[in-house]
Amino acid sequence: MNNRIVDHPVLGQIDQKRKVTFQFDGKTYEGFENDTIASALLAHGIRTLRKHEETGNPRGIYCNIGHCFECRVTVDGEDNVRACLTPIQENMVVESGQVQPHPLDPSKEGVKPRTYAEYKEQEGQK
Repeated sequence: MNNRIVDHPVLGQIDQKRKVTFQFDGKTYEGFENDTIASALLAHGIRTLRKHEETGNPRGIYCNIGHCFECRVTVDGEDNVRACLTPIQENMVVESGQVQPHPLDPSKEGVKPRTYAEYKEQEGQK
């Protein structure tokens, strides 16, 4: 069974030629250039990405297009990164299993992108 997402509705086609190495919870994995964190982990059979803020229940990939906030992980020390919208990068360190801060915390307004368009805009400013 192939779990790889090769045509993402927002990010487009995955180039399955160039491999990218990244870490998830201390283990090293490979994905492909333009793979999202979520699709790369799903291809390795990993479905649980974090724990719910209130219940502690496992959470994972749900909508896979950036609407639901279920796939939030910590990337290179930054909390609340949506795994379904974030492309993997060489040597990226992704952590799960933590309760993530609420995605719409008013004290963090404007810091985290809430849509893919905001994400691209912030990336263009870096």
